Amino acid sequence: MTTIYDGHCHVASTHFVPQAFVEDVAGNVHSKLSARGASPSVARIARSYVDQHQDHLADGLVAEMDAAGIARAVLLVPDFSLRMPGSVPPSEAARLHHEIRQRHPDRFWVYIGVDPRRGPEGVRAFAQMVDEYALDGVKLYPPCGYSPSDPDLYPYYEICAALSLPVFVHTGPTAASLDYEPADPIKIDRAARDFPQVDFVLGHAGLTHVDTGGYLAAYRPNVYLDIGGFASTPTLRSWPEHLNRLFRAGINHKIIFGTDWPLGRMGGGLKRLTDEILHGPTVFSGVSRTDQRLILRDNLLRVLAPGSRPAPHPAAAPRKGAADVAG
Repeated sequence: MTTIYDGHCHVASTHFVPQAFVEDVAGNVHSKLSARGASPSVARIARSYVDQHQDHLADGLVAEMDAAGIARAVLLVPDFSLRMPGSVPPSEAARLHHEIRQRHPDRFWVYIGVDPRRGPEGVRAFAQMVDEYALDGVKLYPPCGYSPSDPDLYPYYEICAALSLPVFVHTGPTAASLDYEPADPIKIDRAARDFPQVDFVLGHAGLTHVDTGGYLAAYRPNVYLDIGGFASTPTLRSWPEHLNRLFRAGINHKIIFGTDWPLGRMGGGLKRLTDEILHGPTVFSGVSRTDQRLILRDNLLRVLAPGSRPAPHPAAAPRKGAADVAG
């Protein structure tokens, strides 16, 4: 069986999910359920969501990865802290994720969130975090209110170009109180042109805005698609059939497998998903073994390989790194 790497995961912890985000999710679930009849209250749904986000050290995630045959995963850390009160700032999130990596060696890569509105001090803080914790990439969340081609992000991209760090960009809908217009994948096009040395991964673009994401991936050498959340996207009637159509579109060299765990955690977990993908009749029907390996492993490794490095040793000597690029 092909070794699987998951390019889109989160730690299921209320340390990293602001209460406002929880309330938005609960409100959407309540709206959907109440349209079909009786629904639990928004407060009850929110409590259930919080209960599912108590895996603070990622022990539950690692257990699910082991059961599903997932060797390693990318942990994405959005920066909500300028938009949603109570959010953990990036420096604290980076420290906590470093502790998780020490607890589970060789199981995770970490992409830390940045926000262009933090100014030069934000760039310096990012450079310090990259050096201190050997971070593997950047996570952008444009629905917080900025374009991924904002010129104020370019100093971050310069660091990424120098250190071969990928940039993961959320696209498509999210919490109801956030902005959807900046989350159109076409918004990355200017930055992708200006920074051809940086690989940009469009989160969820294999599920929403598929036409736009698909042609960007086909014609921009440094743009990739992510399929995170495929089993929980409410607009797909059959995710196996959708993925099979996507995998027949001629861009399998640019598609990265991701689950968006813990999304869909209550529906059977990671093992159910990998069983359906690897052994079900639909997802990989007519898809070559070579392309399967590209999607499940090799594309992510190609994005990570130039900058991938082991987690730092606590006594590691100082080295030239992101702080030197940031000046």
